[in-house]
Amino acid sequence: MKPSSFLRTGLFAAVLLAPAAFARHPAAAQAATGSPAMAARVKTEFLHAWTNYRRYAWGHDELRPLSRTPHDWYGTSLLMTPVDALDTLVLMGLKKEADEDRELIAARLDFDQDIYVKNFEITIRLLGGLLSGYQLTGDERLLRKAEDLGNRLLPAFDSPTGLPYVFVNLKTGKTRGVESNPAETGTLLLEFGTLSKLTGKPVYYDKAKRALVETYKRTSKIGLVGVGLNVETGKWIDTDASVSGGIDSYYEYLWKCWRLFGDPDCKAMWDASIPAVNRYLADEVDGRLWYGHADMDTGARKATEYGALDAFFPAVLALSGDVGRAARLQDSSMRMWNLHGIEPEVLDYRTLKIPYAGYELRPEIVESTYYLLHYTHDPRYLAMGRALFRDFVKHDRAANGYAALKSVVTMEKRDAMESFALAETFKYYYLLFAPQALDFDAVTFNTEAHPLRRTWAAEAVPR
Repeated sequence: MKPSSFLRTGLFAAVLLAPAAFARHPAAAQAATGSPAMAARVKTEFLHAWTNYRRYAWGHDELRPLSRTPHDWYGTSLLMTPVDALDTLVLMGLKKEADEDRELIAARLDFDQDIYVKNFEITIRLLGGLLSGYQLTGDERLLRKAEDLGNRLLPAFDSPTGLPYVFVNLKTGKTRGVESNPAETGTLLLEFGTLSKLTGKPVYYDKAKRALVETYKRTSKIGLVGVGLNVETGKWIDTDASVSGGIDSYYEYLWKCWRLFGDPDCKAMWDASIPAVNRYLADEVDGRLWYGHADMDTGARKATEYGALDAFFPAVLALSGDVGRAARLQDSSMRMWNLHGIEPEVLDYRTLKIPYAGYELRPEIVESTYYLLHYTHDPRYLAMGRALFRDFVKHDRAANGYAALKSVVTMEKRDAMESFALAETFKYYYLLFAPQALDFDAVTFNTEAHPLRRTWAAEAVPR
């Protein structure tokens, strides 16, 4: 299999593809083709993070950039950063680094280990990363690794409800962890479905889709889901509804699974869910649009909190066609960011106080900026991206990588550089300034920013 055509290597290729109307609107034309100078800056900073990972943590899950030490999630490496970052290396045209990375993965990534792993995180980071890496490079070894991993994760779905257990042992298939959430039970179909289509084995699609449907079936009478449920009983254990962590990517996958697979059930679940989200979670404060928390059964407001994770929602709104609402919410996300020059994990948008001041190098606000630039060609989103990247480099760059922050108030760094910083944050910055590097309309990003491409016939979608 040859590398997929949705990867574009020419930095100025999109100029030739831009609609003729852009010629009459120079600012829109510039926005559509990005900023090569900024893209080069992002690549330089990504290489700063990558080369320090290479120097101090090669073969391990992550780099701790302040202490210059490696960190493995489960005491033994699953090559979290190499797999997560592979498609970023490819998209940036870093062939030497990408080839070295692929050889490391092929030689040393071993899933035959007696460890309990978190099904959700391993699916979005490793399964998603292997599949996108395969589609971008054509390296069959990556697809074989993905299939091996998919088989080892399948026992997670063997609960009485079909909702997946939180943890699964990669060697024994034993499971544990019955208290989960919609994000973890409903954010699996893009990856397992793609694996199903690429291998011709329906079991992966069927298991993950059932989990998504079973999550949706527990929607309340007013159309909301809570943030905690028991996978064995299917009963809610926390009725707090929001678009924040624990729920966020559940909504994301309803629309994206329709986009990637053409599955009408996913579209129907989105269509039934988004009116309730917009009715009960959306909140107007001083003319700004936010999304807060409400009780899933009554719709009563429970908290006026919005944070770094919630900032993904403008991207999903724009993707689904609601660009106006997306733009308003993005403006609120920028208000949150500009309070201290970088976003906190959680903000009380009514009081502008910060319940949790950490910053984990999260990508969501950049993701939404990228999506809005794509759909509007409004140059203000390029300017927004420049401001975000300036602050990101100013506050998070460390001598040996990029570091999370303990507090956006004090800007004290924390010794952590999770793999998603290289898989998502840097990738979205790069694509924002070099949109022609990837054909947005040909791919669907999983929640870890791994681009997946539909290469199969629509009629082959399992039902």
